[in-house]
Amino acid sequence: MNYLIPANTKKGQLILGIFRKMDLVIFGVGIFVTIVLLATMPLTSTWVTILILSPAVITGFLVMPVPYYHNMLNIIIELYEFLTNRQTYRWKGWCYKNVQKK
Repeated sequence: MNYLIPANTKKGQLILGIFRKMDLVIFGVGIFVTIVLLATMPLTSTWVTILILSPAVITGFLVMPVPYYHNMLNIIIELYEFLTNRQTYRWKGWCYKNVQKK
């Protein structure tokens, strides 16, 4: 009675096997802001066009799938948590409680 769980079982919980709901919300907001800016702002120069398209490009970059991680947003969050949390790790291995006091 051994059960083998496939390595890709998490993909079944994702939308299209790639996105979480929050990823689609973030990307949708970026696309919406870009469409609103395209409709309201005049595209007079290249720099204005780049600034108007930047919300969609940035949010697309954040939800882009990356190997060994979920997406770029996940990498940035983990990097922030690593840099802001305690960097001194205390040993709590198998012999932690077996130390005999003299």
